[in-house]
Amino acid sequence: MTDLWGHYGWRIEFNFRDAKQFWGLEDFMTVKPTTVTNAASLAFFMVNLSHRLLKTFRLNHPQASILDLKAYARGHRYAAEIINLLPQKPEPGFWSLALNRLTNLGRIHPAPSLPNSA
Repeated sequence: MTDLWGHYGWRIEFNFRDAKQFWGLEDFMTVKPTTVTNAASLAFFMVNLSHRLLKTFRLNHPQASILDLKAYARGHRYAAEIINLLPQKPEPGFWSLALNRLTNLGRIHPAPSLPNSA
């Protein structure tokens, strides 16, 4: 039988690092067993979900990191909220330009700018 720690140990370490660094495992302020379990479970769920989403995201953005994925999602949400506030529907190309600009804010590895978005 192989040494499971040697085989899977680095994955466990990286999952804990990601849960603490990106998904708030160190930040929750609670001591009740149920809420600690819920917060830890949510952090590790987000690690798994983000790694799955990052796999697909890297098809178009090969250098992307979890921070890039988070910035992209935040920018997408901001763009949707702004467009919903507009009194008139924008032209069809506006959505692509807005998404490109807003999803690049805060990214470490930004996507190339679209034409006419300078």
